Amino acid sequence: MTAVLRDMLADARTLIECESPSNDRAAVARSAEAVAQVGIARLGVAPELIVLDGRTHLRWRLGTGPSRVLLLGHHDTVWPLGALADRPCTVEGGILRGPGCFDMKAGLVMAFHAAAGLDGVTLLVTGDEEIGSPSSRGLIEQEARAATAALVLEASADGALKTERKGASMYEVRVTGRAAHAGLEPDRGVNATLELARQVLAVGALADRKAGTTVTPTIARSGTTTNTVPAEGTFAVDVRARTAVEQERIDRAIRALRATVPGAQVETIVGSSRPPLEAAASAPLYELLCRIAAHRRLPEPARAAVGGASDGNLTAGVGTPTLDGLGAVGGGAHADDEHVLIEEMPARTSLLRALVEQLLADSPGPLATSAAGRPWHPRQAEEQERRDR
Repeated sequence: MTAVLRDMLADARTLIECESPSNDRAAVARSAEAVAQVGIARLGVAPELIVLDGRTHLRWRLGTGPSRVLLLGHHDTVWPLGALADRPCTVEGGILRGPGCFDMKAGLVMAFHAAAGLDGVTLLVTGDEEIGSPSSRGLIEQEARAATAALVLEASADGALKTERKGASMYEVRVTGRAAHAGLEPDRGVNATLELARQVLAVGALADRKAGTTVTPTIARSGTTTNTVPAEGTFAVDVRARTAVEQERIDRAIRALRATVPGAQVETIVGSSRPPLEAAASAPLYELLCRIAAHRRLPEPARAAVGGASDGNLTAGVGTPTLDGLGAVGGGAHADDEHVLIEEMPARTSLLRALVEQLLADSPGPLATSAAGRPWHPRQAEEQERRDR
């Protein structure tokens, strides 16, 4: 095991052993201190702690020049306090385990090691991604607008970069009827369950399999007792779409729902929403990384389109070129077998650093020249590989 990998694993252990469930603000604050500790050791500068709605985020501005590249990650996890007791942080057989190791504390470690000594980088680590980034969304979008590229350190189950992510929108549809005795005078009631059933079918029919758009009614509730005509009901809707056009189509349709049962009323409550990370947003960064990999005599990085959302959706949504899935390789996100393949960490970190350096050299112009204005040459990659050993 190299000294670099030993350092990375020690940093990862520090982060993993400080539990950080998203909804526990105090735990997230403690985790932020641990993240700051690791970041200061690797970057040589303290972060700004940003507390929004009681949730603690961290921001590093690296160097003295204007910030041009945004590295983005999160330190909150889905694991409750105490999970570490049953799932301790271990390194055995080339596998790192522990709550949040894959999603995404190993990715944060990679970001710190990749960004060390660079000028023109902002590293933003948020504390509420796992619950939809309710407090950090504005901060993420603000930083993305100021950057020429956003690189997201979310993990990858098979090493594939996330070049497309579906947009995600959540809704609640509420139905109001009128109660009546189901045996004595059901005709005096307005049956919310019947209206709810019709609306569920109407909403489900909005999906478009060919376009990759899913519209899924999920949690449903209606009525109070078995002998009463239901006076109210609700159901939740999960929408995933590959393009903003499709996401907007579904949004218009759900907002336009109207009652079909005489006397019933239908109301749509709009919940959280993230725009899609479309292929066009990731294409220039993916192509650049492929060129860097080729110059290093590495295989072309794999890529994938996925249905799950991340904060990369937000950076792409404001028009910033975004590449996601640059973090750890492993699996078991949110599951008992969460793990990271440690042998992948140094090489992916080195490739990430090369990508950031090239973006800094090119910014704000086309992604094609070095810092000195010369064409980017394979020898640069070879020299970087020697420095990384």
